[in-house]
Amino acid sequence: MSLNVINKSIDLGDGRIIEIETGKLAKQADGSVVVKQGNTMLLATVVSNKEAREGVDFLPLSVDYQEKYAASGRIPGGFLRREARLSDYEVLISRLVDRALRPLFPEDYHAETQVMISLISSDENIMPDALAGLAASAAIAVSDIPFNGPISEVRVAKIDGQLVINPLRSDLERATLEFIVAGSEKDINMVEGESNEIQESELVEAIQFAHEAIKKQVAIQKELTIATGKTEKRTYCHENSDLELKDKVYAATYDKVYAVAKAQLPKHERSDAFATIYGDFEATLGEELEDSIVFLAKKYFHDVQYDAVRNLLLNENVRLDGRNSKQIRPIWSEINYLPSAHGSSVFTRGETQSLTTVTLGSKDDEQMIDGAFISGYNRFMLHYNFPAFSTGEARPNRGVGRREVGHGNLAMRAIKKVLPSELENPYVIRIVSDILESNGSSSMATVCAGTLALMDAGVKISSPVSGIAMGLISDEKTGKYAILSDILGDEDHLGDMDFKVTGTKNGITACQMDLKVNGLSYEVLTEALNQAKDGRLHILGEMEKTISAPREDYKPHTPRIVAFTIDKEFIGAVIGPGGKIIQEMQRETGATISIEEKDNKGVVQVFASNKDSLDSAVSRIKAIVVKPEVGEVYEGKVKSIMPFGAFVEILPGKDGLLHISEIDWKRYESMDGLFKVGDEVRVKLLDIDKQGKLKLSRKVLLPRPPKEENKEKKEKSGDETSAETKTAE
Repeated sequence: MSLNVINKSIDLGDGRIIEIETGKLAKQADGSVVVKQGNTMLLATVVSNKEAREGVDFLPLSVDYQEKYAASGRIPGGFLRREARLSDYEVLISRLVDRALRPLFPEDYHAETQVMISLISSDENIMPDALAGLAASAAIAVSDIPFNGPISEVRVAKIDGQLVINPLRSDLERATLEFIVAGSEKDINMVEGESNEIQESELVEAIQFAHEAIKKQVAIQKELTIATGKTEKRTYCHENSDLELKDKVYAATYDKVYAVAKAQLPKHERSDAFATIYGDFEATLGEELEDSIVFLAKKYFHDVQYDAVRNLLLNENVRLDGRNSKQIRPIWSEINYLPSAHGSSVFTRGETQSLTTVTLGSKDDEQMIDGAFISGYNRFMLHYNFPAFSTGEARPNRGVGRREVGHGNLAMRAIKKVLPSELENPYVIRIVSDILESNGSSSMATVCAGTLALMDAGVKISSPVSGIAMGLISDEKTGKYAILSDILGDEDHLGDMDFKVTGTKNGITACQMDLKVNGLSYEVLTEALNQAKDGRLHILGEMEKTISAPREDYKPHTPRIVAFTIDKEFIGAVIGPGGKIIQEMQRETGATISIEEKDNKGVVQVFASNKDSLDSAVSRIKAIVVKPEVGEVYEGKVKSIMPFGAFVEILPGKDGLLHISEIDWKRYESMDGLFKVGDEVRVKLLDIDKQGKLKLSRKVLLPRPPKEENKEKKEKSGDETSAETKTAE
């Protein structure tokens, strides 16, 4: 059997090569490729049905990224020992690819389409998420599925002051910015990532740098399309049209919809008014309408809403709630709303509201991450919940969806940049944002509410963080555009851009951008970022009216935790044989103690429900790890008695020899009757020899008898005379 295998390669410019192969694997899919860099290999496939389901007026696209544990030579954990539902990490990568692909399918293409990307081989230093978008687009490029691409995605990071495309995982620890950027040959359509309080110009520079790399990867995919002979795409007809009906809908409803849009009604009243307009129009069509007519009428009415709202804004600079393009909705916030939480806040902006809590836990509360590519522990979690009642709907709860995972991740990225270090704040932190109302960006409300709750909890963040969602309405024909601050839900749905930016007064900490229109210039992007900065700072000012800095101390009911480092050599002494010592300390003090080796040091965490328990455990640990100092006086305990002296424990696990000659100023011939095991004795550390043995003395702490003093003076005088005689000679 012969194979028609085609290979293309992309040079990243520094000797690193990305290879694309098609024609070898998964040939029954409409399109399939293997993308390889180093030992990282991704298999991407795409399949799209030939016909659309009846009554579907959208693209049923599903994108799934999954990591095979065999890719890294591992067997999955759990009872089943097989890959199960997608992890949050896999969901986030799936969303990155989905958001880059979805806008570039034709608007009238409604066939069910499935893109699957599998990590089939792993390289611990080459991150697969930066290759997933390229793999998915390449699979479509070698198929006959209609697509206005190709596109690609790259990671851009600034490391040691230099911008780098798809950096090694080991280098990311030094990055001051890190973004995944997606786009086509002409335009950028998706950005997501985080940064260390950078300026707007630095973000634009990074996006431009990423776009140059994307253009090269798109060009290679076009070559792949030609090489596979897939330049002709399938024909389809997934939308019927009725131009006469369309004209009727516009003529009967446009002016009414425009008037409602201009009336500045609240969200639900506006929705009800639009529904009434459509209901009245449908009634004019007569009874017993065919489903196809109702379907088209609703579609055309949605087009009327789209045009009316956009024209109102572009022509009159009037938004649905009456604001101009730069105005922020009214804000109020409150902290310490929940008395039993370690930290809590309510943040309300217009018709969007978040009730957020902060819980502080010990090392035992860390989240274990067990993935095929990434594994370890996570000390900071942010969970976002979006119940149906927040939008006035009734629907069953089906667990956490991809939207909740994505929104929570964006808020987590925004806030984690201002968290204190592990030694400054040894707590495991969990933030939970429950959205109680939603009309506009609830993820940005989560950022604001999370910041307030952290400060209420007493967590020493470096600076408060706020977030804002920006929108764009544009008209390619006239060149008119309007950048909108603090967008409503309808403005997001009917607009051309959803751009969320978070940051402190010093700069940007995270951003997420999705574009639904071609041709956004970097000048407009810069303008949007600068307008977002003004909005962020305004929101930050409103937040600081409630609380401007973290509380000086944690709340009384917050469990206490302290972290400190010890020398590596003492880790075993603290744990004890078989964990005996650490278990005894936990049992007797009531504290929870954890210790691990990091950077050639022992990192100790003590977690307790009250201060007395905490102090007791800490003092016992420090007594074990303290180093004896020559000249210090200790209250020791006799551990054993020998003919030549006694061994005295001056610190836990540290014994020294109290020689018989150092017990008293008088001379003893024997140790009989002087001490018994367990006696407490006050001693001074005289010396530590090269072997680490401790020399103790008790007599130097006792008053010296007079005759002993005279004898010493005579001996000293004799020594001095002898020395002078020798010198004279």
